[in-house]
Amino acid sequence: MRIDWWTLALQTVNVLILIWLLARFFFRPIMDIVAKRQEATNKLLADAGQARQEAADVRREAEKARAEIAAGQEKLIAEARSAAQIERQNLFAQSSKDIAKFSSEAKAAIAGDRAAAEQAIIDDASEVSIEIARRLLARFPNRDILRVFVEEICRELSALSSEARESLITATAAGHAIEVLTAALLPDEEMKQVGAALKDAFGYELAFTFRCDPAIIAGIELYGQNVAIRNSWRANLERIREELTRDRHVTP
Repeated sequence: MRIDWWTLALQTVNVLILIWLLARFFFRPIMDIVAKRQEATNKLLADAGQARQEAADVRREAEKARAEIAAGQEKLIAEARSAAQIERQNLFAQSSKDIAKFSSEAKAAIAGDRAAAEQAIIDDASEVSIEIARRLLARFPNRDILRVFVEEICRELSALSSEARESLITATAAGHAIEVLTAALLPDEEMKQVGAALKDAFGYELAFTFRCDPAIIAGIELYGQNVAIRNSWRANLERIREELTRDRHVTP
């Protein structure tokens, strides 16, 4: 087999020219296009990465803001609950005070009404007892009733303390007569008898003036300077009323 070196050389030159032409007009533009597309792709990837990073940052900020909002909501809810609890406690305390105040006022009002009612009963009973006493006394001679009271007041007069006796003696010496009070005006004879009995009981010459007051109902009362001796139904009824009033206040 014979080799045609000229033909081989020409073919080699053709191949080299073809390669040069391809490299010059085909591969280089393609490489440029590929490079540009690679660059564009890299840029797109970089932009995508930046966008992804920005999205991640935005997501983190959103999560942070959501967490802050949630924390703020929880704080507001806790503050609202605390304020509601305090307000409830204040309302309960105020209600308790109001209830205690109303209860105290109601008890005071009830106690006042009861005291007024009891006092009214005592007053009515006193009036009734006075009227009963008047009607009973009307059935007995005034002289016999007066004698009993005179005997009792004579005992009280003789038992006076030294200070009271000195006061009566001094008043008599100064011209101040002792007032003798009876339910009805006594006849002159009875005035003398009563005066004599009082002087004998006291043991000293005393001066008396007689006056009547139906309000004492029955009995006799003596009034001198700084000295008062009362032995009458009025005085007894007043003492009984005072005892009833005192017992009513002491009794729970």
